[in-house]
Amino acid sequence: VAGWVLDQILVMLHPFMPFVTEELWHNMGARPYELIVAKWPEPDAVVDAEAKEEIEWVIDLVREIRSVRTELNIPPSSKLDAYVQDASEAARFAISRQTLALARLARVDNWSLSAAPAGPAAQIIAGSSTVTIPLGGLSDIAAEKSRLAKALEASTKEAKSLAGRLANPAFVEKAKPEAIAKARADHDHHAAEAERQAAALARLG
Repeated sequence: VAGWVLDQILVMLHPFMPFVTEELWHNMGARPYELIVAKWPEPDAVVDAEAKEEIEWVIDLVREIRSVRTELNIPPSSKLDAYVQDASEAARFAISRQTLALARLARVDNWSLSAAPAGPAAQIIAGSSTVTIPLGGLSDIAAEKSRLAKALEASTKEAKSLAGRLANPAFVEKAKPEAIAKARADHDHHAAEAERQAAALARLG
């Protein structure tokens, strides 16, 4: 297999590195033809739809859990519990098969296919299932709400100020193109931050 793979790599690299690949081609054994006339590999892989769906579900979930940790200042080392009520068949299958991967990548150690207990929690959409992560004890909820509220107010104020400046014809007509571009980039940044902070506040309930 390794020899076949190396052959295919040489075939594909040949147009970009003709002399080096031709030399390697002939030094790897007797060849019935020159590398330049070798047939390009023809992909014939069949995608396993179920495996693809499973891995995509895991990727979505890990990405969202890491975002929650960042937004809510939850230490990366903290172990989480996860609840999936009305889990889809794909979610059940992924959880049963990928428990170790999820424990390592998302630090989720305990899974329950039932409703989450009452209290502050983060809800994450993965595929067609909603995963609930209880937040009690993971962070100071009141302090986190206060911090996020202040950050949201500052980001919203800054985005609104930049939007007003960009809507002012005098600024757009007189300012240098790079100044306008920077104002637009700054506006987009603060608007995105405000959206992220609002979502984080909503997670806390």
